[in-house]
Amino acid sequence: MFAKPVTEIYPDPPVGLDPLALDEARIPKHVAVIMDGNGRWAKKRALNRLRGHRAGIDAVRETIRAASDSGVRYLTIYSFSTENWKRPDDEVEGLMELFAKTMLAEVDGLHEEHVRVRTIGDMSRLPKDAREAFEEAWEKTRGNDGMTLIVAVNYGSRQEILHAVQGIVDEAVASGEAPVVDGDLFERNLYTAGVPDPELLIRTSGELRVSNFLLWQLAYTEFYCTDVLWPDFNRYEFLRALLSYQSRDRRFGGV
Repeated sequence: MFAKPVTEIYPDPPVGLDPLALDEARIPKHVAVIMDGNGRWAKKRALNRLRGHRAGIDAVRETIRAASDSGVRYLTIYSFSTENWKRPDDEVEGLMELFAKTMLAEVDGLHEEHVRVRTIGDMSRLPKDAREAFEEAWEKTRGNDGMTLIVAVNYGSRQEILHAVQGIVDEAVASGEAPVVDGDLFERNLYTAGVPDPELLIRTSGELRVSNFLLWQLAYTEFYCTDVLWPDFNRYEFLRALLSYQSRDRRFGGV
């Protein structure tokens, strides 16, 4: 359900983009986003990569508001993968500092909008400041009943799957009984336990790969890929993704 009239959510659309075409009854419950292109955005402007990451914060803020106002219940953003540790040390250190500062700066506003903030991934490797900022955001917003913002940080889907398998094994060893492993048991051991699978995945900057993101959960997700670099992504690009999703016939393997 829209939080306000759709013309207020999308007040100044580009020519040819009609917010009134958005069907309130067919908004995806869960949208996942691979935010790509910060580095290329910075390079085009002869700036260092961290400037691109900082510019991407505005796109995150805009997307959160548009998703929440449009009735999306879960928004998962891929902020840092397990493979991203391979980047130069100064970029990784800058990103971790940016995570901490941004989360602390934004949490009050998210709380006021009733957004609940949680993370998925292995938080143990994060610096103390970043880890504590995410923990503080969770503690402050955990009781909210609005959209859930899921930040995937130090996240890798293969690692998540191995973590789930290990959890099932540990439980079997502790109980002394071999469990019947089915989809429900497996999903209860994923980082995303209790969260519905994404209906829509958005990837920016023209890339067409999954990048070790939600491999189990994306089994029947609709993909929307755009050439727009992440810092240039705004609520109207989000609207384009929603309209594209609503134009599709989802048959889940049926006729």
